[in-house]
Amino acid sequence: MSDDSFIREVNEEIRRDQAHALWDRFGPALLVLAVLVVLGTAAVVGYRYWDETRANRSGDAFSQALKLANEGKNDEALAALEALEKDGYGAYPLLARMRAATVKADKGDVDAAVKDFDEVAADTKIPSGIRDMARLRAALLLVDHGSFADVSSRVEALTADTNTLRHTAREALGLAAWKEGKAADALKLFDQIAADDGASRNTRERATLMSELIRGSGGVS
Repeated sequence: MSDDSFIREVNEEIRRDQAHALWDRFGPALLVLAVLVVLGTAAVVGYRYWDETRANRSGDAFSQALKLANEGKNDEALAALEALEKDGYGAYPLLARMRAATVKADKGDVDAAVKDFDEVAADTKIPSGIRDMARLRAALLLVDHGSFADVSSRVEALTADTNTLRHTAREALGLAAWKEGKAADALKLFDQIAADDGASRNTRERATLMSELIRGSGGVS
């Protein structure tokens, strides 16, 4: 045997001994780590499947409730939405809650609808944007079924120049003011909408028509 062959065999033996030593030292931990990785991956995949399944089920239930409402089957729609409020997943319970209030209004039960919207608006666990929308929905119902004070108490804060809902809030407040004989207040609000480039064209056109109507009625100078 040549010296080179002998040295190679010695080196290989040393490497085998080192590999065995490393495996004896770290092998069990590596096996545990590998098992944990597999289990973790399985858990993530399982959770995603469970999450998507629940979301899809709630989405289908919400779509069915909307279909019932659109068909005028309000009682059936309300039953489906109330079930979704209790057992739905993700954002669907809140969507069902808001839609149920609208269905109640469509049925003519405005008091119940306003109560539901007010409860959403008062729920601090709900995102502020949704709460503001609930305030606005209640106010729009109260334009015809409440007083100026009722409308104002819900949307006055939404009429600020920085609020994205200001145009509709001002419109609701302006209509309530006009209905109650507060022509000057109504005119100011509609003029604000008409002059606001951030409002849609249709909204500005409606506001301009209302401003002209108020001025033409002789109620303000």
